[in-house]
Parts: sequence; C-alpha cells; structure tokens
Amino acid sequence: MRSSRFNERGITLIESMIAILILGIGLVGLLSMQSPSWRTAARTDYLGRAAEILSKQLTDREALIMNPCNTDADIVPPTGETRTRNDTIRTSGQGANQSGDIAFTVVTTTTGLGANVWRVTVRVSWPPLNSAGISESIVVTRQEPFRFGCV
Repeated sequence: MRSSRFNERGITLIESMIAILILGIGLVGLLSMQSPSWRTAARTDYLGRAAEILSKQLTDREALIMNPCNTDADIVPPTGETRTRNDTIRTSGQGANQSGDIAFTVVTTTTGLGANVWRVTVRVSWPPLNSAGISESIVVTRQEPFRFGCV
C-alpha cells in the first residue's frame, strides 16, 4: 500500500509564489482603475451641477417670457432681434469665490421669432475643464394665465 504522506504535504513554495503573483497582478489592475474612476466621478459631478443650472435658467427665463406684463426688451426682444446675457454662477451661490467653489459660465440667448414667440437657448460651461459645456433650447409663447404684476 502506498503511503499517504504525499497527499498531506499542503501548499508548496511554488504554489504560494504563484498565488502571490496572481494576487499582485489583481491588485495592480485595481490600482490602475483608480485614476479613471476619480476622473469619471468628477466629470459626473460637473455635468450634474451644470444640468441643474441649465434647467433652472431655462425655467426662470420661460416664466419671465410667459408673463404678458413683462415688457423688458432684454428679456423679450422684438421679432428678429436677439439678446444675450452672460453670467457666472458659483456652486456656493455667493457672489465671490468661496473655498472649493466651482464657477460655471452661463450664456442665455433669447431670440424673437414672431408675434409672442421666442426661442431661449442656454449654454452652461465650466472652463477650463470644459469650454463647450452643455446647452438646451426651448420655444416660449405668451400665456394669459401667467399674467402677474401688471400695473
């Protein structure tokens, strides 16, 4: 009968070295994915904040235009004319930079398309990381139910 001594030897030095090598390769692979994941997380954060600013600017401008009492030519330009407004919006909501603040550049363009019809385009960018940014356009008409503040 054969001795069972060979079956009870455990893990050899070669097997241990191979296991450590495989574990090391896996750890290096995980570490190499760390930098891209941080960049992706930062990009997602910027895009989320920019989308929120874009949505708020579009809704604010839409509400101003829909009110028939609002006759400010910078907000509701005459047919065929365009008005552009440039703003800098900081994530802190303050006028001056705060620690950790991110400044977004907001360009709002309003064009008179016809009688009581305007196109509003808002572009939000965050230079120097992304000068192209994101943009959206809507067509807005006057709405009698939105009449407010008429004198």
